[in-house]
Amino acid sequence: MMDPDYLPFHANPSKPEFKAPAGAVDAHCHVFGPADTFPYHPKRKYTPCDAPKEKLFELRDYLGFERNVIVQASCHGTDNAALVDALESAGELARGVAVVDPAITVEELKAMDKAGVRAVRFNFVKRLVDTTPKEVFLSIAEKIKPLGWHIVVYFEAPDLEDLIPFLNQLDTTIVVDHMGRPDVTKGVDHPDFQRFIDFMGGNEKVWVKTTCPERLTQTPPDYSDVVPFMKALVEKFPDRCLWGTDWPHPNMKSHTPDDGKLVDVIPQIATTAELQQKLLVDNPMRLYWS
Repeated sequence: MMDPDYLPFHANPSKPEFKAPAGAVDAHCHVFGPADTFPYHPKRKYTPCDAPKEKLFELRDYLGFERNVIVQASCHGTDNAALVDALESAGELARGVAVVDPAITVEELKAMDKAGVRAVRFNFVKRLVDTTPKEVFLSIAEKIKPLGWHIVVYFEAPDLEDLIPFLNQLDTTIVVDHMGRPDVTKGVDHPDFQRFIDFMGGNEKVWVKTTCPERLTQTPPDYSDVVPFMKALVEKFPDRCLWGTDWPHPNMKSHTPDDGKLVDVIPQIATTAELQQKLLVDNPMRLYWS
């Protein structure tokens, strides 16, 4: 049973007014369950509603996208069975980001690579996962190097300063989830967000997902307070930005996001056809399919 305060995904999202370019990729989304086939992890911090692959692929087509990058969520822990199943069903239309146990074998990694996994995710958000020693992450980073995978990291803005030395130590492509979760009430010129801009400017291996305005906004469902942050990154780092829906929006408390409305934020942050092509097609294809 899902948590009593859990908000299920939007049952009837609007059709976006923005038409994505051919080959567009939703580069951050999830699959949950179904629990009777792919049980949730016993030590999970939340229990979501089922959000199976069929619903994700239906939404992909409805929104006018062609591909997905499916990210393993913390409620499934290091059991990537639901993720791998979705990837195998989608074939070339999806790639994956796994969460792995440090004891994982090379053979297990190769099997996930064959299914379409191209990265591992390190989660530093304390309310979602238990703290993991940095040495554990470094050992996993070494294991995935021969496969050419990259690392996706999830943290919140106050934690960045302490994480920068570790992240630079990884010496691989790093993709930061949700812009490092800035506090949008502080504005783009605040030292916290400028620290993130400087981090990306100083390490060309760092990419960013301009995602989740619904998690950062103070005025849902209007995301205008988040747009300046997303736009700043897309314009400053046009070749290292990705975009995604974050469907099915786990742990939303303020509102249930309308995925069509999220798509309509894209032309506000990538204001030219060239920037839209890079954000939605060229960048994710280079990172996940090349």
